[in-house]
Amino acid sequence: MSILTVKNLSHGFGDRVIFENVSFRLLKGEHIGLIGANGEGKSTFMNIITNNLEPDEGDVTWSKNVRVGYLDQHTNLKKGTSVRDALKEAFSYLFDMEEQMNKICDQMADCDEDTMTKLLEEMGTIQDILTNNDFYMIDAKVEEVAKGLGLLDVGLEKDVTDLSGGQRTKILLAKLLLQKPDILLLDEPTNYLDEVHIEWLKRYLQNYENAFILISHDIPFLNSVINLIYHMENGDLNRYVGDYDEFRAVYEVKKQQKEAAYRKQQQEISELKDFVARNKARVATRNMAMSRQKKLDKMDVIELDREKPKPEFNFKPARTSGRLIFETKDLVIGYDEPLSRPLNLKMERGQKIALVGANGIGKTTLLKSILGHLKPVSGDVEKGDIQRIGYFEQEIKEKNDKTCIEDVWEVFPGYTQYEIRAALAKCGLTTKHIESKVFVLSGGEQAKVRLCKIINDETNILVLDEPTNHLDQDAKDELKRALKAYKGSILLICHEPEFYTDVVTDVWNCEDWTTKVF
Repeated sequence: MSILTVKNLSHGFGDRVIFENVSFRLLKGEHIGLIGANGEGKSTFMNIITNNLEPDEGDVTWSKNVRVGYLDQHTNLKKGTSVRDALKEAFSYLFDMEEQMNKICDQMADCDEDTMTKLLEEMGTIQDILTNNDFYMIDAKVEEVAKGLGLLDVGLEKDVTDLSGGQRTKILLAKLLLQKPDILLLDEPTNYLDEVHIEWLKRYLQNYENAFILISHDIPFLNSVINLIYHMENGDLNRYVGDYDEFRAVYEVKKQQKEAAYRKQQQEISELKDFVARNKARVATRNMAMSRQKKLDKMDVIELDREKPKPEFNFKPARTSGRLIFETKDLVIGYDEPLSRPLNLKMERGQKIALVGANGIGKTTLLKSILGHLKPVSGDVEKGDIQRIGYFEQEIKEKNDKTCIEDVWEVFPGYTQYEIRAALAKCGLTTKHIESKVFVLSGGEQAKVRLCKIINDETNILVLDEPTNHLDQDAKDELKRALKAYKGSILLICHEPEFYTDVVTDVWNCEDWTTKVF
């Protein structure tokens, strides 16, 4: 049975085509991975099927009475709401039913026998719905999912607006899972999740009976939970049975077959054109030339898909830094309350360090305290000499309404426009992306713009806070290569072991220092 049917969908932004005559069908129980390079329109597709965006053309039809759950990381959480209450909102329809049942009880106090019979019947129906949906076990269900995603460590009574971006994402995800919709729509759910909770989500989705569509650039995670791939490329959407690795194998074979057919056809076209050019003027061979020209005119010419620009990340080295990068003396990090015990840490030139551990324990806070962007609760940080730092922030909250060219030119006013364009193109951005405003780009494209500014500055220390979030596989592979080749020092926060393991010399587990109890 088809839960969702999309027919002849077309959409674009300005003169940039995102989809062209795309069709799609989702069946009950299908676990779909929606993949494609940054900027191909995966999130746009999600916004269209959830009616958050009107397509230029085409139809989106959901079957009747389907409950859809969409993980939208831009959803606002209300100030003054506790984590527990935010999670309980998943059951708001059941609380509404309970209220309706209470009203029925009030009506029973003063009614005739016929009305009483009807009210009792109505009340019994509501009671059955509440029982079948585990209404009287809501607190236990909330705590179970909260524990699985690490929200018990945050504290269920904490105000949602006091949380980090990663913790807020966990609340939205937990709320969605508690709703148990008929279809889950998940856009990069592993962003901001640490390894333990990615593993929990993996097990949850493996056992999920209903359908889901998952956008993710985390290939090991994707492979472990899906059984179908829909690949978005050059305005097309194509279906492949199996996981990502099986898709890649079939995709490469199809690509090679198309290229072989293209070369063969181009050879034929060249020979036909040559024959026509040599024989159309001669009376004896004019008819044969016209026949070949007709064949040329009727030929369905194969066109190769335009190649996506592959990023090249080559960090510019600065003069060698002093031997000491930083040393902390009884450093206690935090905001209103301490997030760590007193820390005595030391990093020296040439070290490449990954900071790992659960969300909310202070990894980003530690980075900002070391950089001097945040005043510690107590203690000191001593930094070494000759430091040229490239800092990639996890979250940029301000809306950037500059074009990509303006944004990068502001940092490098001495560059020509040609040099700015070339720098952005090397990061895997097309001309249309480069001329667009930053805020209309996908998360991965925005990350490439930010990386462009770091790459083109001379650095001897890189401080990178979750740089792989939103990046497609090509960009992640290239960033990994560039970091391995980098001669300077690196301090990195990352939740993907397959990315950082080959890059770093040391792994610091921040859970060893946190004041939080695990």
